[in-house]
Amino acid sequence: MKRIKKGDIVARKSYGKDIIFVVKHIIHTKTEKIAILKGVVDRIEADSNIEDLEIVDKKIVNEKMESLHYKMNHKIVQTKENRGGGEEYKIGILTPSRKNKEKIITGKILHLDGDKKYSQKSYYYYRKLGLNAIVRNIPEYRQPKIVYQLLQMYKPDILVITGHDGMIKRGTDYHNIYNYRNSKYFIQTVKEARRYDKESNNHLVIFARSLSKLF
Repeated sequence: MKRIKKGDIVARKSYGKDIIFVVKHIIHTKTEKIAILKGVVDRIEADSNIEDLEIVDKKIVNEKMESLHYKMNHKIVQTKENRGGGEEYKIGILTPSRKNKEKIITGKILHLDGDKKYSQKSYYYYRKLGLNAIVRNIPEYRQPKIVYQLLQMYKPDILVITGHDGMIKRGTDYHNIYNYRNSKYFIQTVKEARRYDKESNNHLVIFARSLSKLF
């Protein structure tokens, strides 16, 4: 059996290898080795006994990523077709027209994401859609501490908050946010954003999501 190490792409045998993870780091205890895992496609964090992990063939990983990339590009093409061609999004108001399709207006977007690779992918797709977006890679635990300052700096119309999440090992109460790794940080970040919105009266729109598929 090949030794599991940081950076390996793995799946959990006891879960039927349903999710592909990258090994974030490995914790050594007196009795076992625990791998901290981060989802490659699913926005989830987990921990697992290293003996329960199996390395995933690179071909399978590449196929999944190519399939995801194809789906995203297909959605982008559909979106552009629905808004009548290659015209870029602009800041303004909706202008309905009987002869032409409506312009879709989004305003300025500030997107905070806890993962560097996901941040890069988000920025790539925003650019392909012609959206006015600023993407910052901020670890989940730091997002509540820095969001107010970033909102003051960029003054966005829309705030998007995303990252990884997952239940802490042996957690049983699914309704208790403290049984999750990062949910409390997303809630604190939203509260800080609402404090900024109340003080600035900017009518900020907030989308916050942690545990989800990539996009």
